[in-house]
Amino acid sequence: MTEYQKTINRSFTVKGKGLHTGLEVELTFKPAPVNHGIKFRRIDLEGSPFVSAIAENVADTSRGTTIQENGIKVITVEHALAALYGMGIDNVQIDIDGAEIPILDGSSRYFAEAIYENGTVDQKEEKNYYCIKEKLEFFDPDTGAEIIAYPDDHFSVNTLISFDSSVLGNQFATLQNISDFKDQFANARTFVFIHELEPLLKKNLIKGGDLENAIVIIDKPISQTELDKLADLFNKPRVNVKPQGILNNIDLLYNNEPARHKLLDLVGDLSLIGMPVKGRFIATRPGHHANTEFARIIRKLIKREQIKAAPHVNLNAKPFLDINQILNILPHRPPFLLIDKILKLDHNSVIGVKNVTMNEQFFVGHFPDSPVMPGVLIIEAMAQVGGIFVLNTISDPENYLPYFLKIDKVKFRKNVIPGDTLVFKLDLLSPIRRGVANMRGQAFVGDTIVTEGEFMAQIVKKTDKD
Repeated sequence: MTEYQKTINRSFTVKGKGLHTGLEVELTFKPAPVNHGIKFRRIDLEGSPFVSAIAENVADTSRGTTIQENGIKVITVEHALAALYGMGIDNVQIDIDGAEIPILDGSSRYFAEAIYENGTVDQKEEKNYYCIKEKLEFFDPDTGAEIIAYPDDHFSVNTLISFDSSVLGNQFATLQNISDFKDQFANARTFVFIHELEPLLKKNLIKGGDLENAIVIIDKPISQTELDKLADLFNKPRVNVKPQGILNNIDLLYNNEPARHKLLDLVGDLSLIGMPVKGRFIATRPGHHANTEFARIIRKLIKREQIKAAPHVNLNAKPFLDINQILNILPHRPPFLLIDKILKLDHNSVIGVKNVTMNEQFFVGHFPDSPVMPGVLIIEAMAQVGGIFVLNTISDPENYLPYFLKIDKVKFRKNVIPGDTLVFKLDLLSPIRRGVANMRGQAFVGDTIVTEGEFMAQIVKKTDKD
């Protein structure tokens, strides 16, 4: 049965304090179009910059997962991301008026419940899964964390934790199907050992910490005086130690709640792969560093496979734009109009075609006895396809000109010769702002990639001189 991408049915807001900053933060979750992914928008900053929830943007994992893009951070993202992944959400925009996601009760519960209550919507494009094709492993010698993924027909997770503690020794938790996440894992709260609390406070961290948003584990003898001091630090009533070695401020929801929370964290961190995954994950002593490194490994595999994979298009199908429609949008004219048709154009990508013939004027001198299309013209053709994408976002494209601002990471992998049909695929790397587009482009001949690169282009209104 075909599965479609999902977004939320309507916008909703979640409020609370950030764990480390202690500042009140408001998040507004908004529906987003297909292939948008999960993106945060810092509405408290000038220009409301976006931060994409992908593994390449992980900046810190010391006390949670922090992502950063172009110097803009969003802190402690794992619980919100776990809820989105657990509820099957592919596309959402999260407006946040501060740097840190609120800790709430230390779980994903409130995020998951809000998604459930406001509903989800199937979108008009199939869900893109990455399927684990062979055994993958990651081991961190510093922490002993190990994560292994095996091929499977659905997503499942086994998590084992082990601490040198008489109270919290070995525990395990298993998520057999992602549909069980909301009811069995979303409410599992974070935990902390009591000896970690005071040093964190002295480092000016956990300002938003509360004895009610974490399971506090007592793993060493502690006097009532010390407990009273701890309660005073958090402005809470006096507390005692329960027989099972936790503070009496809360009751455990499950005997293995710490293991369930580690599984929750892993789900949130694996969501940074940027697409749902089919595979069986087994994690021993996982932590945010190991989790996000494993997500990064899978992201690299996906990119390698995407480089090799040409877009599936029907060259004989009716184009999205034919040559006459292209002439109405682009200012270029022969012999410098280097695209023949646009096959596909959506919110995030565009596919164009150039038929290369021996009649091209550049073959007269490049090279007479061994004709090869100049690489710079392949890039120019790719940029023209990108220009179509950007100009298509405005109502009067005939009044604008597209200009290059930057070209980066260009690679020429194979010569293009007369008789080849170039298929260009360009994907938006970040939202278009003020007419500036950052795009990743690939050029294929058949199933073979011949050229790739990233570029920045801007459309500028024509002047009388133009």
